[in-house]
Amino acid sequence: MCRWSRDRRRTPPYRPLGRRAGTLGRRRRRLGAGGRAERRTAACGAEGWFRVERDSTGAEPAKAGAPAGGSLRDRLRSIPVFAAEIPSFDPVAAPGDPVELFTQWLDHAVAAGVPEPHVMNLATSDAGNRVASRFLILKDAGPRGWSFATGSTSPKGRDLAANPHAALACYWPRVARQIRVGGTVAPESPQTSAADFLARSAEARAEALVGGQSAPMESVEQHENELAEARSRVAADPSLVAPQWTLYTLRPEYVEFWQGAKDRNHIRLRYTAAGDGGWDRVLLRP
Repeated sequence: MCRWSRDRRRTPPYRPLGRRAGTLGRRRRRLGAGGRAERRTAACGAEGWFRVERDSTGAEPAKAGAPAGGSLRDRLRSIPVFAAEIPSFDPVAAPGDPVELFTQWLDHAVAAGVPEPHVMNLATSDAGNRVASRFLILKDAGPRGWSFATGSTSPKGRDLAANPHAALACYWPRVARQIRVGGTVAPESPQTSAADFLARSAEARAEALVGGQSAPMESVEQHENELAEARSRVAADPSLVAPQWTLYTLRPEYVEFWQGAKDRNHIRLRYTAAGDGGWDRVLLRP
């Protein structure tokens, strides 16, 4: 079951959202004596009023496409965005199930050559509301939710034990798309977690058997020795499973799909879980 929110029915979802009236005038830069930029905050000329932004040193922002060099701020501002060809997206034609749309977008990303499109950022917080994020591989997505795996004794595993609320996000710059998922996380059964562990490569299983993720390393030599021992154990017993390995599933409260646009009139389609097991859909302002 899928419904558009009532406030969006008055405006067809395929129509772009309006822009704010009025724009700042074209940014200008004038060199004074010694080649330094003069401090100008506002002026009125033939093109009307304009404003120039500066940092604390009085320098103006670097223009897009400027060569590398100068301050880090200038270099960051000169990096182009949305350089690739951006695909079209019609939210009206989107399926009622967000997993179906995710599958369509994932297939498109793979075909477009997006590197590792199954990598997502997982954000968690501990009992003290301190937030941490890291990247991991999405294992599955379906009616039960979005699945990923880690050790229950890892920092993210401890966070989830203290606070089951989490969020996943991925960004595919080659196609200017991002996906955000938020909800509550629960561990799967030991049998399901074991099956996921055994599907990993022998090298990955050995590293997980060493354990102690994110703990200070006493020495590189000690870790290498422990890893060599774990590899021998995996080779001797391919069915060996790390007891702390856990497959988690995030049951989404919302799933948002973002399609970037070069004119910044981005499309944001948000699915919100409904009480009857269906999804409500609404377009969000960019």
